[in-house]
Amino acid sequence: MSRSARQMKILELIAKHEIDTQEDLARLLVGEGFSVTQATVSRDVKDMGIIKVLTQNGRYKYELQSKDDGAISKYHSLFKTSVISIESSENMIVVKTEAGGASSAAALIDRIKFEDVLGTVSGDDTIFILTRGKDKTPQLVEKFKKLLD
Repeated sequence: MSRSARQMKILELIAKHEIDTQEDLARLLVGEGFSVTQATVSRDVKDMGIIKVLTQNGRYKYELQSKDDGAISKYHSLFKTSVISIESSENMIVVKTEAGGASSAAALIDRIKFEDVLGTVSGDDTIFILTRGKDKTPQLVEKFKKLLD
């Protein structure tokens, strides 16, 4: 599988699980069908701007460093490589992605915190985005399409 697919899966895994070691992350990736080593995971973690943060229970976990412009750029890059189409109807936007890309693409949308997005729901290759109203939908579609440039 491609590097971008692996990195999108990393974003999905760190969003879903409290992962505190690269070895644990590598094991989860292998369980998802990726052939990786700890060294590969180490490079990805560094390239993506992923850091360890202290959780409420006193343990550490990996998290994307939100203030790092490089990390947001990486999200944009992953978004651009995975999104196939963006369509809308009334106050709903549907984003189709490559298989396995929806969760990470939705994470970008959530992280950017678009004011007129009420929420996102993602599956494997589809994201449903609920907008504040049908009058807000066309502007949001344009913003999402600009992320593809």
